[in-house]
Amino acid sequence: MAKVSDIKNVVLLGHGSSGKTTLVEAALHKTGQINRHGTIEEKNTVCDYDDEEKEIQHSIQSSIAHTAYKGKQINFIDSPGYPGFLGGALSSLSAAETALIVVNASNGIEVNTRRMYKAADQAGLCKIIVVNKLDHDDAEYAELVEQIQQTFGTECRCANLPTLDHKSVIDCVSNDQGESFITAEDAHTQLVESIIECDDDLMEAYLGGEEISKQKVEEVFVKAMLEGSVVPIVFTSAKTEAGIEELLEVIYESAPSPEQAKPALLTDGENKTELKADPEGPLAGLVFKVGTDPKTHMKYSFIRLFSGTIKSDTQMRRNDEKKVLRPGHILRPQGAETDEIESASAGDIICLAKIDDLKYGDLIHDGKVSGSFELTELPLPMFALALEPASKGDETKIGAALERLCEGDPCFAAGHDPNTKELVIKGLGEMHLKVMLSKMEKVYKVHVNTKPPKIPYKETITAKAEGHYRHKKQSGGAGQFGEVYLRVEPGERDQDPSLSYSWDIFGGSIPSQFETPVVKGIEDVMETGVIAGFPMQDIKVSIYDGKHHPVDSKEVAFRAAGKGAFIDAVQKAKPCLLEPVVDMEITVPTEFIGDITGDISGKRGRVQGQEILSGDMASVKALVPLSEVANYDGQLKSMTGGQGSYSMELSHYDVVPPNVQQKVIEKYKAEEENE
Repeated sequence: MAKVSDIKNVVLLGHGSSGKTTLVEAALHKTGQINRHGTIEEKNTVCDYDDEEKEIQHSIQSSIAHTAYKGKQINFIDSPGYPGFLGGALSSLSAAETALIVVNASNGIEVNTRRMYKAADQAGLCKIIVVNKLDHDDAEYAELVEQIQQTFGTECRCANLPTLDHKSVIDCVSNDQGESFITAEDAHTQLVESIIECDDDLMEAYLGGEEISKQKVEEVFVKAMLEGSVVPIVFTSAKTEAGIEELLEVIYESAPSPEQAKPALLTDGENKTELKADPEGPLAGLVFKVGTDPKTHMKYSFIRLFSGTIKSDTQMRRNDEKKVLRPGHILRPQGAETDEIESASAGDIICLAKIDDLKYGDLIHDGKVSGSFELTELPLPMFALALEPASKGDETKIGAALERLCEGDPCFAAGHDPNTKELVIKGLGEMHLKVMLSKMEKVYKVHVNTKPPKIPYKETITAKAEGHYRHKKQSGGAGQFGEVYLRVEPGERDQDPSLSYSWDIFGGSIPSQFETPVVKGIEDVMETGVIAGFPMQDIKVSIYDGKHHPVDSKEVAFRAAGKGAFIDAVQKAKPCLLEPVVDMEITVPTEFIGDITGDISGKRGRVQGQEILSGDMASVKALVPLSEVANYDGQLKSMTGGQGSYSMELSHYDVVPPNVQQKVIEKYKAEEENE
């Protein structure tokens, strides 16, 4: 069991295909943890072990691996870089103290480089920028470093430099000699100045002309990282392993241990508790990832321990529950493999198997602490598909499979839409859902058909009207009779409840025992709609007259009469459709602002504002009908070449324009005729 002071937890972040997985592979090979350097192409890397990852050749989930370097235990969290799988990257931030922001030397800063750097910054992580693929000849390093500093700040300083032949690197901390795109001496000076900025005494000595030794620089390196006065830039080739030793050295020298980093916080109402990274303290850990073995369907929970020590017989609890859970086997993950260990303590990352109670974001503890961790905000799943079982009787199997998939991916959601009555899955993009559906088929043996989900329109009225209906049925013997008169008028938009009614019957024209059936009949129509089959909202009803029969009046008759009278009134009250309008925030390079705003206007949207961000990026905020952006994932990729990202959430419902409404109604009627 490693000491807390000897642990380094590092998460690799960056755009897809920047080389994060291969970088971990190179580090494991360089340190002797594995005998052979696997490759993405050969489908034999430690971290990309999922069948889907091997097939599409990029990461779709976070993966944990570990190694040892100069007596330090380094826990690597390899994370996905493509937009559809960012949930796995963002959910891993809480488990690390340091982020390696990996940049493809040829491509430079890409959209998810910016996004991940910002996320790591907001999470309070120390940052190291790794310029990878040093072996490529087309990289312009001087321009790239300038771009990095313009985008992320001048605190980004070269800790090493690539040699002109791209086969090795020059150490700038030790002020080694060698030729590169700038002199090693200049890079050393800039690096040292940024590092000692955090120490007043060293800065004063430096300004006084005193030479600062490498030992003194290394002594304050971690402090400088924690305070953000320096972000080292290192150059590597994960493929050839050039610069890997030097990267490990920078992690060794500058990445804080759990006890050096800012303590994690537990929030319990108004109370906040700092979790000191102490093996002797109360047990407290965060479930930051949940996974399922594709062959055995065994559930695994990946936990970052912040305090205390856990053993196989430890009595632990989940969140505020009283139920006692036992870990059973304490496992140390190495990609798809695990090694059983006797115990683990504060600062470490472990895996527990077969504990179905645990979910992403859970606090595990020994009863001596309470509260919850503040988690990184995850993007809302917005890209949706409706599912139908390919075979009858598969509904139960579909539900079980979706439950497991939702547990393993906090950015994947599934459920029945109460408005459209469809089973809908949601994710971060087309590729995300494609992978999840493939898992359903390959892992859980469930086959489904998919289609675009219906837009959850609603119906309402725009005028006052009266309605009447007489229900009379005589078929020999006892008959059915009920007659209802009512008035309708528009209610407040988004009123709760959607239907408000008053029973304004005087003189007993309808006995009071039939009030409930009449209202039930109205509620039946509120659920199914009148003009296009969608639920209704924002309606006031006054039931003011009717007739009954002393023998033939029954509940079923007045339910039918209430339903018929309400339909009659709604049809006269200028009914209309309401459509969901979403609040969107679209982030793109500034060169695409015009394309985005023009496209929004063409989608009946209203641009609410624009903001220029760092790194030549811009944010556009807009209100747009959901029907116009239901497939925005692909549209944005097409407009920006994959450089844009967006989020959206429901803002409100608004009246559908007549021409659009007519098309929706015609489609509904056609479907009704075909059924």
